[in-house]
Parts: sequence; structure tokens; C-alpha cells
Amino acid sequence: MSKATISASTSAASTGVYDDVDHSEAPGHGNSPAAWTCVIVMLIGALIASIAFVIANTPVFIAGAVVMVIGLLAGWVMRKAGYGVGGSKLKNSGH
Repeated sequence: MSKATISASTSAASTGVYDDVDHSEAPGHGNSPAAWTCVIVMLIGALIASIAFVIANTPVFIAGAVVMVIGLLAGWVMRKAGYGVGGSKLKNSGH
């Protein structure tokens, strides 16, 4: 074993960047109309697919999977339209 002292690099600690990820700002929780719409529609699709899986109904299962994809697309479209986090259509409540 070596008795040499080991010093930590100060570059990572001072900038807040670790493994090429910037941790200096909080990531937030995605509270936006786009995120909520995406999650709610995808949960409904997962519920439909789960029930169809239990009753062994393939067409309804596929319909549930399609609803989940539609939810993902709806969230993406709403984000592009300005309803995502920091979007142009949202009022900043200062909260």
C-alpha cells in the first residue's frame, strides 16, 4: 500500500457536472399539462391492456397498446405546442 495522499479533483465539485451531466440545476418534476395528459392517457391505455390480458382478448390488448402510443404522441405534440415545462403557453405562477 502506498502512503501517498490522494487529493480530490476540484473541477467536478465546483462546476456541478459529473459524468457529463449537469447537476447544478434541479430537474423539476415535469408538472405541465403536456406531462399530465401523457401520463393519464398512457395509464388508461395500460389499464385497458391489463384487463384485456387477464381476459385473454388480443384485439382489446392491442387497442390498449395503441392508446398508450397515442398518449405518448399527445404529450410530445403538446410539449411542442408550448404546454410543456417552461413552455410559451404557460403562465409562471412564481411557485
